[in-house]
Amino acid sequence: MKKISLGLGLMLVAQAGVMAQGGAKTFKITGQLKNLQATQKIYLIYINDNKQILDSATVTNGTYVLTGEVAEGGQAELLDVSPRNRPAQQDVASIYLSAESLAISHVDSFSNAVVTGSKANTDYQWIIAAAKPYEQREMAMVPAYQAARQAKDEATAKSIEAQAKVIDKAIDDSVYAPFVRNHPQSPVVLYVLKLYAKNDPDAPALHSLFGGLSPATKGSTEGKAFADKLTIAAKTSIGATAMDFTQNDTLGKPVSLSAFRGKYVLVDFWASWCGPCRAENPTVVSAYAKYHPKGFDIVSVSLDRPGDKDKWLNAIHADGLGWTHVSDLQFWKNAVAVEYGVGSIPQNFLIDPQGKIVAKGLRGDDLEKKLSEIYKN
Repeated sequence: MKKISLGLGLMLVAQAGVMAQGGAKTFKITGQLKNLQATQKIYLIYINDNKQILDSATVTNGTYVLTGEVAEGGQAELLDVSPRNRPAQQDVASIYLSAESLAISHVDSFSNAVVTGSKANTDYQWIIAAAKPYEQREMAMVPAYQAARQAKDEATAKSIEAQAKVIDKAIDDSVYAPFVRNHPQSPVVLYVLKLYAKNDPDAPALHSLFGGLSPATKGSTEGKAFADKLTIAAKTSIGATAMDFTQNDTLGKPVSLSAFRGKYVLVDFWASWCGPCRAENPTVVSAYAKYHPKGFDIVSVSLDRPGDKDKWLNAIHADGLGWTHVSDLQFWKNAVAVEYGVGSIPQNFLIDPQGKIVAKGLRGDDLEKKLSEIYKN
């Protein structure tokens, strides 16, 4: 699970796109520090127009003011130490930033903040408090999980991941889904629905929950974007026919997915700059070497940046990736990645000889396990 493998921290990078562009609106934050006189500067991190913004304000006589523009709304973090120099256990005040005027009072510790002037923050803080016991249980597993990974104890690591999935489902069923059903007009309802979707993006319940939102929410820029993601998720769900695509290979020759019909093929999304992808490559190489003679194949789609063809080719050579590679070198705007709704990498889709998606997100031992089931004879 992401929370176990990565730990809990700022979710802002993963939240890119939450504040979709829809006309800039102004926010204002007025903060007051009580018994925190040593603090000299306040930092604000948030997402606007798919970009992470870092702003700051000087503390004068125990108060600070931050202003700026947002399109819609989303999570933001206030810090009293520069994010570039912050310690691992930084004192952070989490807020929901929208086009409103907020008053924040920090008492004794920076994170001990009371936010007034915003319905969005009232609902957001309720969600944070309701999810906290579950997240604390997951955080308590992190040391054991890291130790298992370092010791290459896959059985223990898998067991902890399974426990984390149970907790994630409990958060969905006990916190996120009930909130969406009972507060369809809340200003944070789409934010909460996205938290639900992170744990199980293919859940049929997502469509039902989204359908129960107010027309205004569904018709907003953010609501329309979420509806588009649901449509893509349905097209890439297990059992769906994989969408055909054509993209140029390393020699500039067009390659189509349909050319691989009749065999099992893994469509693997990666990039030379992606550390987790490069770390996963030995596993994929091993699977290819073992099962390619039995008919298994791979088409890797690179999300490398414009002008970085050399880096792409060098990574293919360095990692020994001896299969078909394609890319339009458009970074996150890669046409195939957009069509398949790929928002993070590594990601993959296993397609059967009939062109149906039979598995997705196969990493580590999961890829070997699935292929061993397919080629067991």
